Parts: sequence; C-alpha cells; structure tokens
Amino acid sequence: MVFAAACGLIVANIYYAQPLTGPIAASLGLAPRWAGIIVTVTQMGYCLGLLLIVPLGDLLENRGLVVWMTRAVAVALLVVAFATRPALFLVGMWLVGLLSVAVQVLVTFVTHLTPLAIRGRVVGSVMSGLMLGIMLARPLASLVAQLASWRAIFVLSATVMLGLSFLLRWSLPRHQSASTQGYGPLLVSMARLFATTRPLQRRAFYHACLFATFSLFWTVTPLLLSSPRFGVSQGGIALFALVGVAGAIAAPIAGRVADRGWIWSATLAAMALTALAFTLTWFVAPRFFIAALGLEGILIDFGVTTNLVLGQRVIFSLSAAYRARLNALYMAIFFLGGATGSALGGWAYASGGWERACMVGMALPALAFLACLTEAGGRRQTP
Repeated sequence: MVFAAACGLIVANIYYAQPLTGPIAASLGLAPRWAGIIVTVTQMGYCLGLLLIVPLGDLLENRGLVVWMTRAVAVALLVVAFATRPALFLVGMWLVGLLSVAVQVLVTFVTHLTPLAIRGRVVGSVMSGLMLGIMLARPLASLVAQLASWRAIFVLSATVMLGLSFLLRWSLPRHQSASTQGYGPLLVSMARLFATTRPLQRRAFYHACLFATFSLFWTVTPLLLSSPRFGVSQGGIALFALVGVAGAIAAPIAGRVADRGWIWSATLAAMALTALAFTLTWFVAPRFFIAALGLEGILIDFGVTTNLVLGQRVIFSLSAAYRARLNALYMAIFFLGGATGSALGGWAYASGGWERACMVGMALPALAFLACLTEAGGRRQTP
C-alpha cells in the first residue's frame, strides 16, 4: 500500500497542469497555440529522467535515492507555483517531470521484493495506485483551480511531497543493488540492452503508440469542453476527468491475466479497445455527446492501463541485474510517445477540430495492433 500510494502521489505531479493549460497560458502570457507545450515539456523532462536517473536504481541504494528525489521535486513544484514568466514556469515543469521518475525507481524496487509467480499481481496492484494518481490528478487540479487558483495545486503538492519523503524513509526497507559498474558504463550499457532485447523493443513501441493516444485524448478533451461549443467550467472539467478513475481497475486485472500467460491476446484486445473507443462520439446525438465522451475516456484509460501492466510484466521477467535499466528504457520510449501525442493532439484540434483529433487517436493504437500481429510465437508467450 505504501508503494502504491507513493507512486500515485508522485506521478500526479506531471499531470496537474494538463487540464489547466488554458488558465496557465493566459496567466503567463503564453500564446494559446503553445499551450500544449506545457504538457510536452513535462513529459520530455520525465523521459530524460528515465534515461539518466532511473538506471541509478541498479547502482545506488534505492530507498535513499527515492527519498531525496521526492524532496527535490517538492522544490521544483514551488518554482512552478511562484513562476511569473513562461520560461521559468517551463523550466520548473521540466524539473518536475525529471524528478518525478522516482515513481519508476519505486516500481522496480518492489519487483526485487516479489517472487516471479506473483510478480504480475503485485506490479498490477502498485500500478493501480499509480494510475489512480494519474486519473485523480486532473480533476483535483481543476477543482483546486476553481476554488483558489492554478498555482495552489502546486503548493499543495510540494507540501505533500515533503511529508511523503519522511514517510518513505521511515517505512521502506533498504535495497542495495549488487552492480559494481560505474555510472558511465551503466548508461552506455543501456544502448546495448535496447539493441539486443527484442521483447523490450516491441513492448516499448506498443505502449508508445497507446500512451500517445492517452495523452492526446486528455490534452484535447479539456480544450474541447471549455470551448464555446460546450462552455464547461474548470469545476465541470474536474468532474468529467473523474471518469478516468474507472480505468485504474484494469491494472490488477491485467496483472492476473499476465500471470496466466495470456499476454499476447490481452495486448491485442487492449489495442483494439483503445482504437475503437474513439468512434463512440461519431454516432450519438449532440445531447449525448458528453456522456459518450466520458465512456470513451473510460475505455481508453482501461486499454492503455492494461497494455502498460502487460508490458511491465514482460520487462520485469527479464534479468534482475539490469531490471531498472530495462524499465527506464521502456518508460522513456513510451513517454516520448506521450509527449508526441500531446503535441499532435494540440495540432490536430487546432487545425481540424475534434474529428481530426479522433482520427489521429485511432491511427496510433491501430499501428501498434498491426505490429503486434507480427509477433512470432505471440500466443505461446508466457514470461
């Protein structure tokens, strides 16, 4: 429970800004067409942290690494909260993304404490906490912005991070990796691992496509709901974003499915569900549009969460000696997909409205589906 709660609280930091891009851009004087860069910069920082910081889990004592990263992200959140210029705000968000990779050190950490037979179930449980953090971050940020201002959520989260750092230091066991490599060789080895680990290549590509879809949907939806067509307030957007919480139930289910060896078929199902979800708003009367949009969000979150846990089950079944590096590569690649999805979503919505955003959102998981069909021996995959 501590691992799951910590993952949820930390990962929420990189999603608080997502439903607030409009008010933040207006407050800082950032042009509306550049509002999507707020999410993109955060995700790019997260990607860099995955490549440069998460591998330290194979080198340094894990508890101490997580504790100090949690304290550092509290400082970065305060920079964001009190920034008055776009440049300083974006630097702060980049640092928030960079340091929030503590969550991936925690996910790898828990696998070292878990036997293989139940690893999918345990990872699924921890990931359910992480996904709840992602899903609840958006409505919480919108609600706090409605009651106070967009800056308040970052001050609140900085306080929570400081308290969490002391809880983690008190409650987690120490874990020191057996690796004797230096930091430089550790980073160099990641290129070799990526080049030679076929399951990593495939699972990273699959989830890059699906996470791009996820980011696209949750970047565009607040813009759509707040547009003159609907005129939904920040409080209303907060309520709408709560539908995504339902997707978190997919994590423990996917973990159990993975432990049974049904990874390939479940992966295809998750991709198909994510792609088809975008068609729901095409066939409803205008008065049912928001309800259909909410169901669409649930299905997308369910499919993306399922695919994430299935992918991690595959990655965490490989050698424990370089598990942190494999997870870092996996997460970095698909977060690049997420950053791309946010940028594509902003462009598609600005240039072609919701319909064009839906087309792009469908194309990405469809591409992953076609790639997964080529997976040799997929039906027999039982890591």
